Amino acid sequence: MNKFRKVIILYTIVMLTCMIITVLVYIKSNVSFDIPGTYTDEQLQLYKQIWNGLNENMNEFKQKMLIYLLAFWVFIMFLGYLLLAYFYFAEIKPITQLQNYATEISKGNLDVPIPVNKNLRFIDFTESFDLMREELKKSRLRELEAENEKRQMVAELSHDLKTPIATIQATCEVLEMQISKKKEAGDELGEISGIEEKVGFISQKAETINKLVQNVLHATIDDLEEISVSVEEYDSKLIESYFTSLKDYGNIILDNHIHECLVYMDKLRMEQVVDNIVGNSYKYAGTDIHVSFEETEEMPSVSGGKDKFIKITVRDSGPGVPKDELPLVVEKFYRGSGTEEKNGYGLGLYLVKNYVERQGGGFEYYNDNGFVVVIYVKKV
Repeated sequence: MNKFRKVIILYTIVMLTCMIITVLVYIKSNVSFDIPGTYTDEQLQLYKQIWNGLNENMNEFKQKMLIYLLAFWVFIMFLGYLLLAYFYFAEIKPITQLQNYATEISKGNLDVPIPVNKNLRFIDFTESFDLMREELKKSRLRELEAENEKRQMVAELSHDLKTPIATIQATCEVLEMQISKKKEAGDELGEISGIEEKVGFISQKAETINKLVQNVLHATIDDLEEISVSVEEYDSKLIESYFTSLKDYGNIILDNHIHECLVYMDKLRMEQVVDNIVGNSYKYAGTDIHVSFEETEEMPSVSGGKDKFIKITVRDSGPGVPKDELPLVVEKFYRGSGTEEKNGYGLGLYLVKNYVERQGGGFEYYNDNGFVVVIYVKKV
């Protein structure tokens, strides 16, 4: 469209230039003659009479020629504009409408019908394009219906899970009461201590599951795009306790203790992070899992400044991840080769990366005589 405007402007300039040149030529086209000094008065009078007659005829001719030239100029200019207008309505405007239509489609507006002109040369193309729009619209409606059904199913499952979780928590409370009574009665403390620890562990995990189910339920009902992460200041020792509380993931060895300080984190999300990392190593490596803690110097943070972090390294001695699959293990729902017989959804490391980065930290992973995951927790 901009090029067409430039053509119209250029055409107008050329035509106006031609008109100006014509007028200038008319103004400057005067006939002059010299009167010889040897003529007599009678001869001069005769020449003047002849010249006046010729001059009048020449002026009339020039005026008529100017009128004819201006009329021809107006005709040519009008004809040019007429041809340009025809070209615009026959070729440019339909293409512009198609461009605008394609722009609306790219924005996701599938309710705009394509303007169909029976005189267009590419009428079949426009009709096919409109059919494609209709199919895209139907596909989007089907996708929305499927998404709504999925949300409804997740909401129903989340709601149904609340009852057995509540039952587990109630049973744990009853067991804890019974243990307290046995302690008061003076029963053997060794056996009671072991049972009490297991009941406490079950109760703690049931509470974590309950919170996660509530998150999923709220996210589904409120149509949230992501589960919230609430970052607050906590004692770093909490992170070490998350590792020591994992009793069902084989032998977890702490190579050292975490530096005691305040860190920024979401307690529930950090517990999920630790559980997912260690659970992955236990599931796919089946070896001892070593955990080490280290303070870092100032490093660039996601906020653009420089902060100090607690570096947590979790290392197993398994086969690691194939080199060509290494970049993909943090993708949502990705499961690598050899995992068919293992339970999982391909979300573990995806959630780890997501939660750690949203808490202001960092995330790394690589192979080094096993699989290594490194997370950075921002210090206060």
